[in-house]
Amino acid sequence: MTSTTDAADWWATGISDIAPGTIRFHGYAIEDLIGAVSFPQMIWLMVRGNLPTAGQTSLLERTLVAAVDHGPQAPSIAAARMAASCGLPLNNAIATGVNLLGDIHGGAGQQCLELLYDLDRTGQHPADLVASYKARKAYLPGFGHRFHPHDPRRDPLIEAAHQAVAEGTISGHHLQTALALESALAPVPMNVDGATATIYAELGFDPPLARGLFILSRSVGLLAHAHEQSKEPTRLKGPLPRSILPTYTGPPPRDLPAS
Repeated sequence: MTSTTDAADWWATGISDIAPGTIRFHGYAIEDLIGAVSFPQMIWLMVRGNLPTAGQTSLLERTLVAAVDHGPQAPSIAAARMAASCGLPLNNAIATGVNLLGDIHGGAGQQCLELLYDLDRTGQHPADLVASYKARKAYLPGFGHRFHPHDPRRDPLIEAAHQAVAEGTISGHHLQTALALESALAPVPMNVDGATATIYAELGFDPPLARGLFILSRSVGLLAHAHEQSKEPTRLKGPLPRSILPTYTGPPPRDLPAS
């Protein structure tokens, strides 16, 4: 027989304390948080259980701003726009885009963060790791970009990390590792995934949260694009304009065999 305690423990959580007239997150009352903390601080509180310092907040906010959007060149944005063109409401259009964020599109930040932690754990030299990737002709997550010769989001984030080291907010250990990887991989530069992963490593985030934070950030772009598309008259907007037909690579026209 299930007791009242068993039922209450079914969804036990250390995050939210909800009762009639009471809303608390990790012990903080919502009425105290509203107006006192920023959204990046609230994100940190929810996933880490405490409030960040001003320096930590600044770094997290920069990563969230950096990853907001990359236009319809990004499959997630294009998919959200196509979903909106099919008449889906914003929540479904955003979900369509989010569901395209997997290991290949949207997962490089998590993969790079795991790589930085592994280098720290194993003590492997960054140049040796790069050599092993080159030998396998494998893609090193967080470096290079299919569209940008130099990702414009890289420098502001890395510069902020250097400043945070000078201010004592972070140690700079993972930053130096990431820069050593970039040096060994030259002329291929770090991209936004590598730069954000570097900051997340310095801030001590669990690797899966790198993808989760990217999704939070990119959801803003998904919302903006889906909303814009919903205001346009064109419906059922596919991946190609109607004047361009996909290249057919199958058999030429043929007849059914005689019976």
